[in-house]
Amino acid sequence: MSTTRPQEQPAHRAPERQRRSSRERARALSVGGLAIVITLFAVFNLDEVKVHWVIGSGRAPLIIVIVISLLIGILLTHFAERRARRR
Repeated sequence: MSTTRPQEQPAHRAPERQRRSSRERARALSVGGLAIVITLFAVFNLDEVKVHWVIGSGRAPLIIVIVISLLIGILLTHFAERRARRR
């Protein structure tokens, strides 16, 4: 009784690299470009600003105020969409 082995590739051969599709390259370039824009936005918005809260006021870097506003907007949108889906 003889057993057959599947053909094995020689050890010195590395698996062939697949080339990225144009869609993947475009996505990588867009993510890289977006990262650069976000970084520049943060660097240019480091000035201290006066923030008026419901109770009192204080000073904070503008980028922090922008990020907190963005996060609050995302949360409000999320909960509004959940509520609309239930109806």
